[in-house]
Amino acid sequence: MKKLALYFGIGVFFGITMIKSEAASWFRIYEMFQFKSFHMYGIIGSAVTLGILIIQSIKRFKIRSFFGEEIHVPSKDKLIKAPLFGGVIFGLGWALTGACPGPIYVLIGAGYFPLLVVLGFAVLGTYCYGVLKPKLPQ
Repeated sequence: MKKLALYFGIGVFFGITMIKSEAASWFRIYEMFQFKSFHMYGIIGSAVTLGILIIQSIKRFKIRSFFGEEIHVPSKDKLIKAPLFGGVIFGLGWALTGACPGPIYVLIGAGYFPLLVVLGFAVLGTYCYGVLKPKLPQ
């Protein structure tokens, strides 16, 4: 129950941050895909940089979770084709809907209920990926 409350609190904080930074704004996403504004690139770049620093700190200093558990970050194979194709498909979906997975939940929580359709198709796409994964280049 303690973990659930912590995760819920982090989710609420994430949602508030997404709304206040306008990272969940369809107009900001539209500007990004038209290369009219640096706003979203700054948010994404900051998140990637912070993620790299945090992961490297966890590995180097053997940082543990809030609950004292060891955090294990598995090594990954260096791939070219799979992330490239996946990134293109993800980007197309993001450009068409105006929302990537995180903001979909945030926008639904903010009362934009038509995004339930987008969420349904995101889940369907995830299911299709699971079915097709053995046939895709990995």
